[in-house]
Amino acid sequence: MMANGTACAKLILCGEHAVVYGRPAIALPLADLRAHVSYHAAGSGDLRLEMLDTAGAADVFTELAYATAALIGMSLHGTLTIRSEIPIASGMGSGAAIATALVRALAAHAGVALAAEVVSQLVYRSEQRLHGTPSGIDNTVVAYERPIWFQRAVVTGQAATLAPITNAVAFELVVGDTGVRSATRLPVEAVHAQRDRDPLHYEATFDAIADLVAQVRTSLATGNHTMLGAQLDTNHALLQAIGVSSAELDRLVEAARRSGALGAKLSGAGWGGVMLALAPPAAADAIAAALRSAGAVRTFVVQIATA
Repeated sequence: MMANGTACAKLILCGEHAVVYGRPAIALPLADLRAHVSYHAAGSGDLRLEMLDTAGAADVFTELAYATAALIGMSLHGTLTIRSEIPIASGMGSGAAIATALVRALAAHAGVALAAEVVSQLVYRSEQRLHGTPSGIDNTVVAYERPIWFQRAVVTGQAATLAPITNAVAFELVVGDTGVRSATRLPVEAVHAQRDRDPLHYEATFDAIADLVAQVRTSLATGNHTMLGAQLDTNHALLQAIGVSSAELDRLVEAARRSGALGAKLSGAGWGGVMLALAPPAAADAIAAALRSAGAVRTFVVQIATA
């Protein structure tokens, strides 16, 4: 007997790093870029994981499988086969997507319908193991699979603030992958250490990012892509200022702007991974070509629909 689960990739449009400290961020699901997990049940034996690249996460996903099985009242005897189209350690939510697909596959096998909130809570545990002190935004946007405004609770026991995002006019983003893999926890821990040394500066920067996120929300709601592009540029500058960009990311961001992007920034924890560029109509292919010429190991053109 086999059961399948799937989950989407994600991009943080704006607000990364500040979101760890209680400021809002906006994240987008990428419906066409996915992770897939199949569960092949067996009569007996231990659980086996099959995946091309565990990225050191096999134990984490195994623990998640047993936690999910305990919640839904099933025993695990068989094989979980994992495949993913999402670059690992790239800022596109690969770990959260695999974990979400895994939970969905087991729930499908058991014939249990799990609410998105429950899936998100389960996956957050694996995110903690993978990333140390994650904000919770990856598991949330992947589990709900919709554009969201996310704000982490700053008081223990309180729930995060979630709200849908209104996007008045569809647009295209071009994603450029530097090919440099960077574990999320490393830049997050570095920013945390720097904030401890200079809290006034870093809190002011996080406040500036929060203000920008609110402006981006308005630009999306009104369909003002010229303004949105400028706001993405500003967000990248603020992320550079806290030391989470890299030479590879900056090179791709500049190449996107020179090739006609309305704005561009890194997306995710930084020090590698991916950047995104806001493409004007009919310009996505040219921007993608410019990114490849500037060193991107791969590019993706993603459609952001109205919402």
